[in-house]
Amino acid sequence: MHDTGSKVRGAANRAYRSGLRAARSAAAYTRTVAPRAHALAAHTRTTAARAAARGRAAVHGARRRWRAASPQQRLTVRFTAASTALGLVAALLAVAAAGPWDSGQRTAERVRAARQERGSGADHTPGAPGSPGRPSGPPAAPQVLAAAGPVPEQGAGEGGPQGSGRGDTRPEQMPPPTASALADTLEPLIEDGSLGAVRHASVVDAVTGRQLFSRDARAVSAPASTIKLATAVAALTARGETYRIATRAVREDDRVTLVGGGDPTLTGKDLTALAARTARALDRDEVHTVRLRYDTSRYTGTERHVIGPNENLARVTPLMVEEGRTDDSDHGPAPRAADPAREAADAFADALEDKGVVVEGAPRERTAGKQATELAVHRSAPLGALVERMLTHSDNDLAEALARQTALAAGEPAGFRGAGRAVRHTLDRLGLPLEGARFADGSGLDRADRVSPALLTRLLTLAADPDRPALRTVLTGLPVARFTGTLGSRYGGERGEPGAGLVRAKTGTLTGVNTLAGTVVDADGRMLAFAFMTTGAGARDAAQRSLDRLASALANCGCRDSPSAG
Repeated sequence: MHDTGSKVRGAANRAYRSGLRAARSAAAYTRTVAPRAHALAAHTRTTAARAAARGRAAVHGARRRWRAASPQQRLTVRFTAASTALGLVAALLAVAAAGPWDSGQRTAERVRAARQERGSGADHTPGAPGSPGRPSGPPAAPQVLAAAGPVPEQGAGEGGPQGSGRGDTRPEQMPPPTASALADTLEPLIEDGSLGAVRHASVVDAVTGRQLFSRDARAVSAPASTIKLATAVAALTARGETYRIATRAVREDDRVTLVGGGDPTLTGKDLTALAARTARALDRDEVHTVRLRYDTSRYTGTERHVIGPNENLARVTPLMVEEGRTDDSDHGPAPRAADPAREAADAFADALEDKGVVVEGAPRERTAGKQATELAVHRSAPLGALVERMLTHSDNDLAEALARQTALAAGEPAGFRGAGRAVRHTLDRLGLPLEGARFADGSGLDRADRVSPALLTRLLTLAADPDRPALRTVLTGLPVARFTGTLGSRYGGERGEPGAGLVRAKTGTLTGVNTLAGTVVDADGRMLAFAFMTTGAGARDAAQRSLDRLASALANCGCRDSPSAG
């Protein structure tokens, strides 16, 4: 009994001592860790308080800036935010509707591409719109011009789209600017002395064609490269947006003739492929030795522009490779071949020999006989794509080629004079204002050219007409301010930035001549067409900055309440 009590007391004492040690350890841990925990909690509360204070300050600052912003700036912000949101939604819906993707390429697209037949012209297969392997045509107007608003009735007014009269049901948009408010905005800018002595301008509502601003809008002056808008509309009207320019190889006995059709975009790769198809056709006919000729009879008159030999334009001939460029460039000024047609023929001869065909002697210039048999053909990109390239890069060689395509379609001689007559006749049939207009060339390099701002804005509104989708590439080919083509390096700096990404316009520059014509969506979401033409400027860069400020003012302007009216 005594032993049992001793054991119980011993166990109790050991338990007590063990608990006491645990309690002391816990107390020591608490004394060490608790201050750290308290310090950490305090630091967390302090950091959170500072972050909250910074957040409140940012919100208050944003509110102050918003309250200080002009109505036009607020409208621009709202419009941009809404466009971004709608664009994201549209992109997500498009991806969802497009179907499965495989390694970066939509599966359905890959299958469709695999089913397309190969055709002449390497990257381009001829055929009528809607035929297998071809797109059904240009995008409908609402796809390109969704912000432009409802379609007007027939005869909507001078300078406007000629609507079908069917009454489009697109939702009503904001009203266009008022003439008085637009004048208050533009008049001080157009008086800038850097623009020179002659200043002509036209701004119209692209939906109704109503004139909103005019400074001698029907007066004519040198347009420089903005004349390419007229060249584009005339070519698309005369030939159609799906037309492709053909370069052919034909045969008469042992003579093979390379026939130029007027495609300045023909590349060395295209010519090599044409030679390969020609060699195969000759082999089928068991012809292995030929004499080579080249035919430039498609064009008439002089090949030389009045500006003479120039890096801005090659000799105007229907047969050339890569616009006669002797460097690796594909647009802009470049050294040019002295005889582009002969050099193309020499390159074709070399390519034939590489394919096993013996070419006797040097190529000679001759006109192909009417009974010649076609061996192979290369076709250019569709005319609509050529128009886009011409406008984006202000391509002078393409402009002269498209003017001659207009002449060929109209039955006029395909030279400078015949092309000018054909362009004028084609535009006259469209009912455009041509008083005083002169088309001495298709590129605008000739200072004898004359057009009015009213004609330029009318060309743009015609291209915006929902019933004329074949002219849509006139708008889609316009350079985008700060991003593409001849406007890619402009609209920088504080004054030009409001127009960056919003202004789409064709530039025009000669010594002392500076022009700009295009489209813009204003702060209210209304599409406007504009043309600013100036002559006599002393400094090109200063004049261009002034023109850019004019277009930027349109982009940032609701301009429906005139400050002078109040």
